[in-house]
Amino acid sequence: MLDGWERDVTKRGNRLSAVVALSGLLAGLLGLLAVAPATAEGTVEVRLKLPMRARIDLAGRNTLLPAPFLVVSQEGEGRIEGTDIDVQGEFERYLNKVLRRETDLRIVEAGRIDYPTYDLEMLARDEDFWRSLGERTEADLILAGTLDFDIQDRSGYRTEEYTSPFDGRTMYRQVLVEQTGFEYDIVVMVFDGKNGELIYNDNFKDFKSFEGEQADPLQGMFENLYALEDRILGVFTQKDIEVARVIFTP
Repeated sequence: MLDGWERDVTKRGNRLSAVVALSGLLAGLLGLLAVAPATAEGTVEVRLKLPMRARIDLAGRNTLLPAPFLVVSQEGEGRIEGTDIDVQGEFERYLNKVLRRETDLRIVEAGRIDYPTYDLEMLARDEDFWRSLGERTEADLILAGTLDFDIQDRSGYRTEEYTSPFDGRTMYRQVLVEQTGFEYDIVVMVFDGKNGELIYNDNFKDFKSFEGEQADPLQGMFENLYALEDRILGVFTQKDIEVARVIFTP
């Protein structure tokens, strides 16, 4: 039991510790202010790296099975019309590569998988199927979903200024601009391999536009995938994200 004098000393010590800690924090902040360029009078912008946790709980989960993604297209096929690009095959090779490189999970393979249905909602609710697949492959997690890669003709007319070489007058005219758009739409689902429960579900989209009617579809597809890579990996890994913060100065 502390008497009055001892309690007073303890309180003073706690206050001193708090002052010391605050002084250290202020010193670190002043160091950031010293190196950050001023963006406006009375403010400075600092860039901070903040950790972002994985979207799913990885405790006790060490193995991941990337199951074949179902391809959604008007033709119902996995190839792009008029090209030799296998959308499903290219995505699976890319996905396996980045998962092996960027995560600590052991990637397992299952070979051919026969889905009981191609209806995504029914498939997501079929816990018996996913549990059986998890038991057969000894996978703690199963990654599945759908792909939709769409090539769009975005050509159209654009208004631009035109200076006449004869009289120097400035006029406006309509100019045809040829553009091709590439849109990648991915539905990502993660299942618990032990009980078949759906534990994560999200939809990732990206759109890229290139000038020219004959833009390379393969380049467009991988530009989409590069843009979505961090979001896909963020499901399974902790990522450091850089954010800008503005601090007001006296």
